[in-house]
Amino acid sequence: MTYFWGFVQAVPTANKDAYTEHAQQAWPIFRKLGALRAVECWGEDIPKGRQTDFYRATQCKEDETPVFSWIEWPDKATADKAGAQMQDHPDFQAMPPMPFDGMRMFWGGFVPVYSFGASKPGSYVQGFVLAVPEKNKDAYVRMASSAEQMFRDKGATHMVENWGDDVPHGKVTDFYRAADAKEGETPVFSWIEWPDRATADKAAKEMEAEMAGADMGDMPFDGMRMFWGGFVPVMDKS
Repeated sequence: MTYFWGFVQAVPTANKDAYTEHAQQAWPIFRKLGALRAVECWGEDIPKGRQTDFYRATQCKEDETPVFSWIEWPDKATADKAGAQMQDHPDFQAMPPMPFDGMRMFWGGFVPVYSFGASKPGSYVQGFVLAVPEKNKDAYVRMASSAEQMFRDKGATHMVENWGDDVPHGKVTDFYRAADAKEGETPVFSWIEWPDRATADKAAKEMEAEMAGADMGDMPFDGMRMFWGGFVPVMDKS
């Protein structure tokens, strides 16, 4: 079963090219370890939230941009084996220094629980981070399923909802802090793909108007702690 590593980090805006080059240099190593694909998405339209957002999550500075990324593996076993080898892997040790503050990057292992469509290189990506009560997992999946047709009708080409499986607590940042997760909640790392930003922006305006005044109290998670943003892929390797 497909398994994802999800990453969120803040990168100095001036280091965009250096960051992309660093990711490209790392890809052949991940591929040798069994990875199927790696995608790096640069923040394009990142709103500031009242309670949570990508800026707070990464302690993003004024001259930095949030980045949303994932690595796809054929299964958890392959990902776990690669993770165990990375720290002492000579190819990783030979890599140049990261062009961002790695202490503020956070990541985790996720299992897809719902998806539609096929991921396509070059798509505009809306990335989401949230926390869902563990007991509401089935209800959350049902909610995602019920929203599929709406997103398809608005032009979305792909969506995947990923449930936290191996999500570590970090010293500075992590998925739990990012979504202000409560005891008994699990981080979720998800994205929706669109053919372009214009389609995504149009859909967002339409959905905002359609949902105005709607009772959101029956959602299986606290929507006030969910945050999202629009991202443009700067690297997509498979």
